[in-house]
Order: sequence, then structure tokens, then C-alpha cells
Amino acid sequence: MAAYVIFDVDIRDMAQYQAFMQEVKPAVEAAGGRYLARGGAHKVYEGDWQPRRIVLFEFPSVAAFEAFYEGPVYQGLKPIRDACSSARLVSVEGLVA
Repeated sequence: MAAYVIFDVDIRDMAQYQAFMQEVKPAVEAAGGRYLARGGAHKVYEGDWQPRRIVLFEFPSVAAFEAFYEGPVYQGLKPIRDACSSARLVSVEGLVA
């Protein structure tokens, strides 16, 4: 079952964040993930959530995402992301067709 991962990212240093993106994008793809949305315009319709930058991924499964997230490649890149941004992160399983 596919898993969808949503990052709400507050970027403090765009140049450093772009350097992180150059490294993380191929790692996401190598883990079977793909970007569905990355920083596009968004609008809040209800509630008090004020997202900064939304990034939406699809992975083959929650297990595939967790293997990526907890794996050595991403854990090696995460300190770079943490130095230039802060994020909220959630995953949700997709529907079975």
C-alpha cells in the first residue's frame, strides 16, 4: 500500500536548503519515492494550520519510507536540513485499490 509523506518546511537559509535538496532528491528516488508536490502555491481552507512550504512524496509503503528516513543516507543529510530549516512531518497510508 502506497504511503504519502507530507513535510511542512520553514526554510531559514535557502542556499543551504537548495544544497540539501540536490543531495536528497536522488536519495528519495533511489528509495522508490517520488515528489508529487514541492513548494507550490497552497491555501488553507479550515483550521489554524499555517504551512510554510509543503512537500508531498509518495513511497511504495510506509516501510519503504521508514527505511529511507531511518537509513544512513538520509540520517547523514538530516543535520544539513536541520541547520537551515525546521519541519513538521507526517505519513499516511493510501487506499487499497
